[in-house]
Amino acid sequence: MRDSLRHFVSEFIGTFAFVFVGSAAIMAAAQANSPYALLQVALAHGLVLSIFVTALMRISGHFNPAITLGFVVARRIDPMMAGVYIVAQLLGAAAAAYILKGTFPDAIVLATRDGGQAISLDVTATQAWVLEAIATFFLTFAVFATAVDPKAPRVGGFAIGLVVTVDILAIGPLTGASMNPARSFGPALASGIFEGQFIYWTAPIIGSIIAALLYDTLFIRREREPIEHGAIET
Repeated sequence: MRDSLRHFVSEFIGTFAFVFVGSAAIMAAAQANSPYALLQVALAHGLVLSIFVTALMRISGHFNPAITLGFVVARRIDPMMAGVYIVAQLLGAAAAAYILKGTFPDAIVLATRDGGQAISLDVTATQAWVLEAIATFFLTFAVFATAVDPKAPRVGGFAIGLVVTVDILAIGPLTGASMNPARSFGPALASGIFEGQFIYWTAPIIGSIIAALLYDTLFIRREREPIEHGAIET
């Protein structure tokens, strides 16, 4: 019971921080009419994720239902514990969104959908779905390559945060670059605008599952490889 509570609180805090800082950055940039809004938003998301993944990765560090479900399919987390993670993630995201709704000016909250994401009119639903799936594939691949793989470089959450940053820079203007169902759900719940939620749930989950299975199956060694297949040593 105590272990479940630790994981629950860890996922709640991490997701709360991610949504709070990410959504606040979107609203602050809109209020200031910043010409560097995309860069500000990308850095805010990437930095806060880097900090909290590093701070909490010894306990959990997912903060994203898509990543948690990738772990389930790769059999790296018990389904019951995954349920604890996802509930905590959704509650953390909702709590952050409602606090921002109550503290930022109403006009900014309304204009930015409480710091949520939106699909651009310049792309179709299918195009947006593919972009979100690919961006989340990159994110989960980085998680497995830097945090799951026993041979992974010890860089904490730095690489994971960088992937979120570059994904937002790449596709943020087109889809909002969610990569995270909880990140989209919290502001949608607080604002009452659920447009695009099908894309923001299904695309990240599918992209994450593909990345998790690919990395876990192909790149993580489970036995000693023949010498001609291994790393070259002096």
